[in-house]
Amino acid sequence: MAREHRAAARLAATQALYQMDVAAKGINEILAEFETFWIGQEVEGEQYKPAEIEFFRDIVNGVLKDQLAIDQLIDATLQSGWPLARVEAVMRAVLRAGTYELKKRKDIPPRVVITEYVDVAAAFLARDETGMINAVLDKIARGLRAEDFEARP
Repeated sequence: MAREHRAAARLAATQALYQMDVAAKGINEILAEFETFWIGQEVEGEQYKPAEIEFFRDIVNGVLKDQLAIDQLIDATLQSGWPLARVEAVMRAVLRAGTYELKKRKDIPPRVVITEYVDVAAAFLARDETGMINAVLDKIARGLRAEDFEARP
């Protein structure tokens, strides 16, 4: 059950980051909106799953606190000529949330982070775009947490 609640928190955090990016909503407004009207609620006939609220808040707050460094890391990883600002807003939100977890949440294995955000991306994006998410997050993970990828006996 905890895994489902974390997956729902990642999805909600990505949606919240997207809303903040495109609608220019502030952190307090977006957290209140999601916690009151989205997470665990039925919206327009669709049931949103319960989420681990503290994990949701950690991702959203963490991305905002470290956004400049996160964006610089993503920019350095993307192919030259494709800065993060040119990437579609949903992809930007997924990459920011995934990069935050890879940087700051050492308690979560990088392969889990990558898989979870590829799954989030698949809910909104085409296969080519989810492949790009996978490649970028994998490269970031190998740079930040190389020890997690070393062969184990």
